[in-house]
Amino acid sequence: MRIPLFSWHLLILIHYVSLSVHVFVVSSQCPSDDQQSLLLQLKNSLKFDSAKSNKLKQWKNGSDYCSWEGVSCKDGCVSHLDLSSESISGGLDNSSALFDLQHIENLNLAYNNFNNTQIPSKFDSLTGLSYLNLSNAGFVGQIPIEISLLKRLVTLDLSTLYLPGNPSLKLENPHLNVLIRNLSKLTELYLDGVSISAQGTEWCEAISSSLPKLKVLSLSNCNLSGPIDISLLKLHALSDIRLDYNDLSAEVPEFFSDFPNLNSLHLSISGLDGTFPKKIFQVPTLQTIDLSGNQQLQGSLPEFPKNGSLRSLVLSGANFTGFFPNSMGDLKMLSRIDVSSCNFTGSIPSSMENLTQLIYVDLSMNKFNGSVPFFSMAKNLTLINLSSNLLTGQINSSHWENHTNLVNLDLRFNLLDGTIPPSLFSLPGLQKLQLSNNQFSGQLLEFATISVLDTLDLSSNNLEGPIPMSIFYLQGLKILSLSSNNLSGSFPLELLPQLKNLSSLDLSYNSLSINYNTTNSSATSFPQITTLKLASVKLRRFPDFLQNQSHLSNLDLSQNQIHGEIPNWIWRLNNLFQLNLSCNSLETLEGPLLNVTSSLSILDLHSNQLQGQIPLFSQFALYLDYSRNNFNSSIRTDIGDFLSYTTFFSLSSNKFHGSIPGSICNAQNLQVLDVSNNSLSGLIPECLTAVSGTLAVLNLRRNNLSGTVPDKFPEHCSLKTLDLNGNQIGGQFPKSLANCTMLEVLNLGNNQIEDTFPCMLTSISTLRVLVLRSNKFYEHTGCLNTNETWPMLQIVDIAHNNFSGEIPGRCLTTWQAMMGDEDDAQSKLKHLRLKILKFTEVYYQDTVTVTNKGLDMELVKILTVFTSIDISHNKFSGSIPEEVGELKLLHGLNLSSNALTGAIPTSLSNLRQLESIDLSNNKLGGEIPAEFAELTFLSFLNLSNNQLVGKIPSTAQLSTFSAASFTGNKGLCGIQLNITCNNPSESPDAVQKAPNHHREINWGVISVEIGFTFGFGIAIGSLVLCKRWSKWYYKAMYNILLKIFPQLEERIGIHRRHVHINQRWKR
Repeated sequence: MRIPLFSWHLLILIHYVSLSVHVFVVSSQCPSDDQQSLLLQLKNSLKFDSAKSNKLKQWKNGSDYCSWEGVSCKDGCVSHLDLSSESISGGLDNSSALFDLQHIENLNLAYNNFNNTQIPSKFDSLTGLSYLNLSNAGFVGQIPIEISLLKRLVTLDLSTLYLPGNPSLKLENPHLNVLIRNLSKLTELYLDGVSISAQGTEWCEAISSSLPKLKVLSLSNCNLSGPIDISLLKLHALSDIRLDYNDLSAEVPEFFSDFPNLNSLHLSISGLDGTFPKKIFQVPTLQTIDLSGNQQLQGSLPEFPKNGSLRSLVLSGANFTGFFPNSMGDLKMLSRIDVSSCNFTGSIPSSMENLTQLIYVDLSMNKFNGSVPFFSMAKNLTLINLSSNLLTGQINSSHWENHTNLVNLDLRFNLLDGTIPPSLFSLPGLQKLQLSNNQFSGQLLEFATISVLDTLDLSSNNLEGPIPMSIFYLQGLKILSLSSNNLSGSFPLELLPQLKNLSSLDLSYNSLSINYNTTNSSATSFPQITTLKLASVKLRRFPDFLQNQSHLSNLDLSQNQIHGEIPNWIWRLNNLFQLNLSCNSLETLEGPLLNVTSSLSILDLHSNQLQGQIPLFSQFALYLDYSRNNFNSSIRTDIGDFLSYTTFFSLSSNKFHGSIPGSICNAQNLQVLDVSNNSLSGLIPECLTAVSGTLAVLNLRRNNLSGTVPDKFPEHCSLKTLDLNGNQIGGQFPKSLANCTMLEVLNLGNNQIEDTFPCMLTSISTLRVLVLRSNKFYEHTGCLNTNETWPMLQIVDIAHNNFSGEIPGRCLTTWQAMMGDEDDAQSKLKHLRLKILKFTEVYYQDTVTVTNKGLDMELVKILTVFTSIDISHNKFSGSIPEEVGELKLLHGLNLSSNALTGAIPTSLSNLRQLESIDLSNNKLGGEIPAEFAELTFLSFLNLSNNQLVGKIPSTAQLSTFSAASFTGNKGLCGIQLNITCNNPSESPDAVQKAPNHHREINWGVISVEIGFTFGFGIAIGSLVLCKRWSKWYYKAMYNILLKIFPQLEERIGIHRRHVHINQRWKR
């Protein structure tokens, strides 16, 4: 049978198609030998730690490779490969077998360490990749352009942990727009830590134009700049935005509230400013928002919608203010809230008690007031931090019973009072209980010992009574601080071995007696303590167990009764970093001290009776205080070689003699050098004033130094305090001191400096204290050719010099710290001090001696609100300037012993804070202003030896001063001087000079006076002798007076109460 030609052609075509389909099906299946071989080649080429590997080490020949850990397959082809966290350290390059596994769709190499190698460019061969995760894998350098060819990518994660100074991934060439221009299917992009360095418009437009399906945008710590461009609104699916740790320096755009699916917004530490839009908080889908660390970002919380989705609210460190809205209680899903270090005020709304999902609550360092909320419905709560607020009231035991999962309770630095309930110690999960710096009182009662507490801080309260013995059964206790209370009784140190985990113990500043019986316990059985503070606990000797404390780093035994010698072993404690033995009665150091080295950085031996040479063991010491002892040698010539890292060095108030060695200038890191109150002589080393960079305090006061002040102060002078008072320094004022533009305290008093007023100092706007008293300064004090002011000047003492001319009133009006009002001053109440060591409370405090209320007073703390002017004992002439009356915050004014003339200006009555005024020994005339009665704080007044006239105002305030305040004014009269003024307008001199005419007796006047006296005697006698009449009379007169002067009721009532109180006191 013949087959038509057409049929043959049809059969051939069917056979070809069948063959083609067969070939396609076969080729789409991956030969198992090839896939397994490639995987094993990959394993053998990679460098990894088999001890830490959970996947690669299990890959073995002969087993089913698709069931290997980290491997998934489709139709025999490896489709998913997860080698994350496998401790891989290398072996991945362009020749790797990885790039022959061309059917991979999902690749994860995250959390390995490829040792700062570049990402291989061969990734473009894996064209089927939809998921690529190379995060935190140790890759650095430029991200290869080949990744932009992976057009099927849905998720790309190249994020890395960026550490300053270390190499990192970067997108410089190509830039971000080139990398993502082909990745239109991308929904998640993570480039955290990659250095992109792009402006706001650039990176925003690149992302919005190339990634239309993007849902997750994570670009934290990428060196991005602002502003955030509105082009991002094109990304309608965007739900998660992470831009933390950039320097956007921009406002948060309100259009963020227009993203319909916004789920999380992370903008912490991004340099944000302006006001945060409230509408963003009200986005119904928003679950997480983090704005922390943006100090310039302002804002407040809105009313939240009911049943909102918010789960995490973090605003810590941002400048949010205002009240918490009551609608906080509507955030039923809220589990984490952190608004620490903001400026919220008002009470914490009671509606928050109904939040059941809370786990973490940190409202610390705000200004919340009212009572403590207990969040009793939140049974899964693990942390409550309400510290550093203004909370008041008590904490009752019943409110805490439901918090069985609570781990950390921090209520420090509030105003809480009452007793501490014992049940707090027994919460089953509580590890940290911190209640310090409140007003808790009463005794600490014994408590159940099932507690798992590891931190107990009850310091700085008003607790009293003995320490409960239950504390010794807290087996997990690591930190115990009970300092600064009124605890009494004894504390048995020999029981410390029961607290085997104890690392920090602070019992300082109580009324405790520390008992330590060495016979009952072995020194080796004590726990290894790192911090031990036993200041002011009546300790009489060094506890022996300290010799074996090899971990001890901080030891404070100050303000005790320890006498004798400092034991040698204390310097050999290898880890001892800080030692405070101040304020004891120690006399010597146990020898020998040769070849003794120590790791001490902070050593405080002040206020003992130590003598001889100062001990110097470590060249790494930061803080050395040997002040107020009996050290009586010269300062060793190589002293500077031991102070290479020292920031504070004090030898003050000893008996050192000789000169200041020049090697002291080798201490390049010194901030404070204090050798005051010794017997040092010779010249000031020139290098001391030439030091630039760090030296902030140079105190050489009360020695026998001579010569001149070296005029070598550098351009970048860092001095804040220069005190050379009480030496024999002469010569001229150092002009280069004007370079010290941060100077706050300048005290050159009681020397022999001879010069004109140092007008060059007016360029130092920070100057607060200026003392030039008892020198040889001369001429006028006005600085004509300058517009600079001293806005912070608060103490001026130029007394006992030869200044002349008029007091420059115009200059006084520039001293703004002495002006203003009382409320402003109180709001800024603090004292001058310099912080020495960061992260500690160690300060240097300036002192100054002022003449106030006629006495020399040493201010050991200079309050910034204390203001004083003393220009006494000079040759000033002219009148007292009216401008003095503008210094409304002035506390002391001394213009005595000059040649001032004219009247006392009535403007002085504006100085309502004035406590002391001395205008004596001048040539002032006129009357004493009656307005002086308004100076209600005035407690010292000296107007003696002037030319004042008239009656001394007989006000309640001025009548308290004795005659000494007014003597030497021949024209004055008044009760203070026992000189009667016959006519208020007539001076005593006029009365004395009137002619003494013969006076005749006027019998008519005498008869009237006799009649009045007789009648008055009868009336008074009746009131005294007849009790009924006297009661009626007093009651009638009292009612009449009240009708005329109703305000007397309050005053009389007050006086009655005062009498009543005084009578009770006398009983």
